[in-house]
Amino acid sequence: MAKIAFILLCHKDPDAIILQARRITATGDFVSIHFDARANPAHYARISGALADNPAVVFAARRVKCGWGGWSLVRASLNAIEAAEAAFPDATHFYMLSGDCMSVKSAAYAHRFLDAHDRDYIESFDFFTSDWIKTGFKEERLIYRHWFNERTQKWLFYRSFDLQKRLGLKRRIPADIEVQIGSQWWCLRRQTIEKILRFCRERRDVVRFFSTTWIPDETFFQTLVRHLVPAREIDSRTLTFKMFSDYGMPVTFYNDHFDLLIAQDYLFARKISPEASLLKERLAALWESDRVDFATSQEGEKLHAFLTSRGRIGRRYGTRFWERESTLGPDRNLYMLVCKKWHVAKRLLHAASDRLDIRGVEYLFDEAACPLPHLGGIERTLEKRNRHRRALMRMLFDYYDTDRLIVCIDPANIALMRDFMTDRANARILELHCIFDDQYLVGHAHRVGLATEDTPGEVIGRMLPTLRHEFVDESVRIRDAEFPRHWRVRQDRSTAENAHVLSDFFATDPDAARDLAETPFLFAD
Repeated sequence: MAKIAFILLCHKDPDAIILQARRITATGDFVSIHFDARANPAHYARISGALADNPAVVFAARRVKCGWGGWSLVRASLNAIEAAEAAFPDATHFYMLSGDCMSVKSAAYAHRFLDAHDRDYIESFDFFTSDWIKTGFKEERLIYRHWFNERTQKWLFYRSFDLQKRLGLKRRIPADIEVQIGSQWWCLRRQTIEKILRFCRERRDVVRFFSTTWIPDETFFQTLVRHLVPAREIDSRTLTFKMFSDYGMPVTFYNDHFDLLIAQDYLFARKISPEASLLKERLAALWESDRVDFATSQEGEKLHAFLTSRGRIGRRYGTRFWERESTLGPDRNLYMLVCKKWHVAKRLLHAASDRLDIRGVEYLFDEAACPLPHLGGIERTLEKRNRHRRALMRMLFDYYDTDRLIVCIDPANIALMRDFMTDRANARILELHCIFDDQYLVGHAHRVGLATEDTPGEVIGRMLPTLRHEFVDESVRIRDAEFPRHWRVRQDRSTAENAHVLSDFFATDPDAARDLAETPFLFAD
C-alpha cells in the first residue's frame, strides 16, 4: 500500500502545523518539515518540541531563509526531501504541501488512488510554447541571472536586470534539458525522487543555472521530472486543488466550501483560511475516516466563479456623451419580452409578429448569432450592441420603418431594461414566468459550462438549488425595480388569465390576445 512522505513548507501558524503533522502521521504516513528560517524562532521551537517524539516526523537538517520567486524555496524543498528520503525508506510517494493546504479526501482514498496509478503527478508544460505564463517576464526568467528578490529588493532586482539586458549578458540554457513549467505542488514516486537527488549531485551545472533563474519553483522539479522520467509515466496535473481570482490572487476557502472541495478530483486543496475552524475540523475528520466513495468532477473553478459572481452584480457605468440626450422617440413603442427560457420568448415573439403585424427581433443583446440587418457595423458584436443600445434600437426602428418593435431580453440584463424604461418612448415589459424542473436546470448547467457529460449526478444535484434560486432572484430583482409598465404571464395560469394580460400589454382586442395565449407548445421545452 502507498505510504506518503509529505514535504511540508511552512512559515507561520505553529499550532496548525502541529495538528496537521499529527493527523497525517496518525494514518501511517510521514512528514518532513521545513520551517522558514526568517520566521519566529519561538514558533519553530514550539513545533519541533511538540513533534520531537513522533518517529514519523523529521525536520530539514538546514533551514533556509525563503523569499518568493527565489531559489530559496527550491533549496528548502530539497533539504526537506533529502531528510525524508533518508528517514523514511518505506515511503513510496513524496507529496509537496504548504502550511495552508489541507486534505479534501480520506487517507484511505488517497492511498487507494496512488496504488491504482503508477505515475508521477506534476504539471509540466513546455516553457516556451505553452501559454502557462500569461503576463510579465518569460524567457527573461531564464536567460538573465536573478540574484535579488523582486519583492524585498525591487530596485536591485530591476537594476541588475536592466544592466544585463543593456550589456547583452544573455546566457545559454543547458543544452540537454528542455525547460518545463507548472505548479509547484506535486506528488512524485520514490524512484523519481531518488533520480532527482542523484541528478542534483551529478549535474551541478544545471543546479547552478536554476539557482539564478526567477521563480524556479515553477520550473526546476518540472524540468527534471520530464528529463528523468518517461512521458508515459507522468500525469501533467497537480493533485492539489487551487484557484486564482480574476485579480490573480489565490482563492481562499472558508467554512461553507466543504461540499465544493470534497467534490473535486483532487486529494488536497489550498489555501484554507486560518479562521475556517469548522472547515478544518471537518476535513481533518474526513482524512482520518474510512470513506472512499467520493463523486468527483473537474468543475470546481467554474462553480466557484459562478457562485461568487452572484455577489458582485455590477451596474452599468454612466452613459457616453452621445447617448445622454438620445431617445428612441416619444411616438415609438418598444415591447420587451423577458424570459429565461429563450425558446419560449421567441415563440411568443413570432406569434405576435404574425398575428399583430409587429416587427420582432430575438435576443439581440444576449445572443451573438441573432440575425440582424447590416447597420454599419454597430450590430456586429454583443459588446457594441450593448454599448450603443439606444442608437441600435433607433436604427432598427428606422430600418424597418415602423413605430412598433418587439425584442427578447434575458432577465439577467436588468440594466438594459432600466435604460429603455427611462426613455421617452413607450417602453413596456412582459415577463414570461416559466416552471424550471430539474431536467431543464441540468440542461442549463450543461449549456453554460457548469457541468459536462462526465459530471457526477451528486455534484449536479448540489448545483440545482443554486441555479433555481438564481432564476427566482432575477425575477425578484425585476419586480423590486418597480417598473411602471410591467406585465406578467405565467405557465401555471389559465389561458384566459394570460390572454387578459396579453391584451393589456399589446393593447389589442381580446380575441387576438387569446390566440396568442393559445400559441401551440408556448411553454414546452
